[in-house]
Amino acid sequence: MSPVFFTDRNLGKKFPDILRAAGLTVERHADHFAHDCPDEDWLKDIGKKGWIAVTHDGRIRYKPNELAAVMQHRVALLVVIGAAPYPQLAQAFVATAPRILSFIGRHRPPYIAKVYRPAADVAENNPAAPGRIELWYPAAAVS
Repeated sequence: MSPVFFTDRNLGKKFPDILRAAGLTVERHADHFAHDCPDEDWLKDIGKKGWIAVTHDGRIRYKPNELAAVMQHRVALLVVIGAAPYPQLAQAFVATAPRILSFIGRHRPPYIAKVYRPAADVAENNPAAPGRIELWYPAAAVS
């Protein structure tokens, strides 16, 4: 069964539409929650449903209420990194989807991971080049 990606309100409308057009299963924040719904509330619901949360809010890890909600409700949270138009971020997410799906298969929630676009020189030569995904929280043990 393919995972359900839940896109946070900060990703707008085009981002989820591009993921859907690529064949990913997507649920939008606006289809389930009020615009001003606190993040910890929707994180709780997403965790219960087992959906993969996708946001552009890189500060979420540092907000105590939201980090606590991720951990308590066993949320798998992907943070899309980069200052680019949302359609470009979405296209990079789609190109990286095989790596994202592999990561999801290897990691059990709760966690926060960063999804990066490919390096600019790589993307310039190959617009369909995948980016990378890295575990951000909890930090991997250093041996």
